[in-house]
Amino acid sequence: MDVNIFRKNIKEYLEKINGSEIKILYLGPLGCEEPNDDDLKEFNYGKTLLIRFLIRGKQVENIISTMKKNIFGHQHFYDRAKSLLLDHSCFNKLPRHVKSIDVGAFMDSTAFKSLGDASEFFILREVVDGKEYYHDLEKIKKRGVKEIDINRTKELANYLVKIHKVKNEEASLYKRRIRELIGDGECIMGLTDSYPKKLDFTSYQELKEIEKKCVEWRYRIKDKTYRLCQVHGDYHPWNILFRNGLDFSVIDRSRGEWGEPADDVASITINYLFYSLQKLGKIDGEFLELFNIFWNTYLKKTEDLEMLSVIAPFYAWRGLVLASPIWYPDIETRIRVKIFNFIKNILNEESLNLESVPSLFEEGDDL
Repeated sequence: MDVNIFRKNIKEYLEKINGSEIKILYLGPLGCEEPNDDDLKEFNYGKTLLIRFLIRGKQVENIISTMKKNIFGHQHFYDRAKSLLLDHSCFNKLPRHVKSIDVGAFMDSTAFKSLGDASEFFILREVVDGKEYYHDLEKIKKRGVKEIDINRTKELANYLVKIHKVKNEEASLYKRRIRELIGDGECIMGLTDSYPKKLDFTSYQELKEIEKKCVEWRYRIKDKTYRLCQVHGDYHPWNILFRNGLDFSVIDRSRGEWGEPADDVASITINYLFYSLQKLGKIDGEFLELFNIFWNTYLKKTEDLEMLSVIAPFYAWRGLVLASPIWYPDIETRIRVKIFNFIKNILNEESLNLESVPSLFEEGDDL
């Protein structure tokens, strides 16, 4: 790639979508003071670039990014195009979500345009300030819970209460979301396929039994189409950015606008349990407190007790992510074992009893 042509074409692209001349002040990786040409040459291989530019006398920052090729259903460029087109269509419809400005195609000739024959697709979005919520969890692990932590947990629950109020009656979308939970490359079967063959905390046979149990769960819940609502789809601490106090934004909404609300609740709450395991080796203390605060806040306002009999496969999926040696290569085997205990035990439960959650991480019956 000729980086000079790249800079020229990206400038022309931004001028076209903004309808005005611009002056680029910075083009390079996030958090880098002096980018080099190699940072630009690798742009169409899953890289993210910050663009700072002047337009009509105002300084503006945007992020432009391609999607990295991976084994979770993103092997082909058209897989990645689908995800980015979906992101662009969904981001701006969700409250507090960072805004997508455009989705476009990166050409072999290094030209940019909104759509066309392409070797890779990209998304252009606004920059949002804030610090990922996982930083809060790291602090809590060291110094315990403060009032701000409790208030932020309640605020995160209240956010889901708000967005989940928006309903959709198109039954096929609910069935599709449940089908994708089981078989999509990003979800349960995509995760189980990614596990190496020889592991000291699980086996291929156990992964097969987990898949079979999740298929049973699919038939148990897929006709609950009245539950279809607006969702984030990947509501975890790395996709939540807090500023001062309770002010936050979300990023990287995934897998569409509509789904099962248990998806979002499982995605965020399992991380309280995950951090408890890292700190104590069991489910107890401040992270269990935050887990219960979140659930109590959400259930008090939604009265959605049925979620307790729907959430199991969503927790199983998120558990497979947290126990994954690909996504979390550095966690101890004893923690992975406990996560797999949780996956198996919750799939064996007809309904989740929140008071019994700590015991679900201990060894139980086979599937």
